[in-house]
Amino acid sequence: MTLTRAELEIDYALDRASIAHFADHGFVKLRNVLSPATIAAYEPEITGKVIELNTQHLPLAERDTYGKAFLQVMNLWQDSELMLEFVSSPRLARIAAQLLGVRSVRLYHDQALYKESGGGVTPWHADQYYWPFATDRCVTAWIPLQATPLAMGPLAFAAGSQSFDHGRDLPISDESERVLQAALAEQEFPEVAEPFELGEVSYHRGWTFHHAAPNETDVPRRVMTIIYVDAEMEIVEPVNTFQQADLATWMPGNRPGDRISSPLNPVLY
Repeated sequence: MTLTRAELEIDYALDRASIAHFADHGFVKLRNVLSPATIAAYEPEITGKVIELNTQHLPLAERDTYGKAFLQVMNLWQDSELMLEFVSSPRLARIAAQLLGVRSVRLYHDQALYKESGGGVTPWHADQYYWPFATDRCVTAWIPLQATPLAMGPLAFAAGSQSFDHGRDLPISDESERVLQAALAEQEFPEVAEPFELGEVSYHRGWTFHHAAPNETDVPRRVMTIIYVDAEMEIVEPVNTFQQADLATWMPGNRPGDRISSPLNPVLY
């Protein structure tokens, strides 16, 4: 076993202060989750798969706001043994379980999010708008594959917004950016926009509102994400077309009322 693969299996020392921060603010940034060597071992495969599997070929100027925000490629683990190794990391999954306060977590799906040079704003939104889940026991790990300065458009969070109901019915769009920018400011949720060091990883709840600034640098902002759910998560009746599509795509064979149990949702911790 390589040292980098071993690191993916070794427990991360998550302290009580980080768990409390996640509970209070709906997100937490954790330093030194992955070493530079581990990131370097997997980044070329992630980037190669994004190039191979990306279906967005319009020039930036011809795309809508969502299309300008990032290139998005999902479930890389199905296309590569190396990506299966990375996405299945017990180290990353255990952090998710500890933060959620659950005994066990499943994979929902992974996705690479590459914000190209000149890529636009990622509008304010909450991920769980897209997911037909019965509870809020779900979390996204946001894993930058390079140091990410503010000019590159790192993820930014509305601290404490995980309990804010307004705007939960909005997909990523110009409308969500406009409506939520005003509503979150009115409610005085602090916006936390900070650079990410190499090896720093954030975890945010499904209902925590977040966005990202444009990438003003001359290189892509390369990010891998992994979405975890409580292993006991039940599926609810979809309330929008996106949730219907997610149920069919990421939980094949499951139906509303089922516990998530499809072959695409293995227990990772």
